[in-house]
Amino acid sequence: MADASHPHLDTGRAGIILAGGRSTRFDGIDKATATVGGQPMIHRVAASLDPVVDELVVNCRAEQRDSLAGALLDFDVRFAEDAHPDRGPVFGLRTALRATSAEYAAVLPTDMPLVPSGFISHLFGRLQGGAGIVPRVSETTQPLPAVVHCRAGEVACTDTIRAGDDRLQAVMSALDVTVLDDREVEAHAGTHAFHNVNSFDDLRALAARR
Repeated sequence: MADASHPHLDTGRAGIILAGGRSTRFDGIDKATATVGGQPMIHRVAASLDPVVDELVVNCRAEQRDSLAGALLDFDVRFAEDAHPDRGPVFGLRTALRATSAEYAAVLPTDMPLVPSGFISHLFGRLQGGAGIVPRVSETTQPLPAVVHCRAGEVACTDTIRAGDDRLQAVMSALDVTVLDDREVEAHAGTHAFHNVNSFDDLRALAARR
């Protein structure tokens, strides 16, 4: 029997964008709307996810919603607002997972605008019924981008929160995710695709690289 909060469980694919951070190294400016190649960063992330998922879910704070909606006019987006903001990405991920009835979700942060759609599609294809999959980049296992089973991911987030941990790495460990090795990652994306934009210096470096 379906859970009343998820009346149509386990169908399709969702794309989740985690955008609820405070962007403290952006001097109070929301980095999700910072421009990369003429487009808001969150628009580029949505464009990567949109071709390979059935719906887009954006986790954010309530006060971000209008500006993010303006940056995402090209997409049909569901917003999953944090009831208790500033509690970290694990809370944000759980909020987004609870907002979808999809079976699996690809998860990207708003500050990773170069991940290609083909790589996300490859993650979905390689998961093959498991609980989750993440890449190893430069010999380090990354928590994002990830594809996770939505209900298993929600439980793993709850368990991680109850353990007093606020790291996405702990969620992925709880899911016992498959790790895509460096060679396969390089073949389908290249390490440059995982460039994080955490500061204006990162944004300038990204612009110089393009």
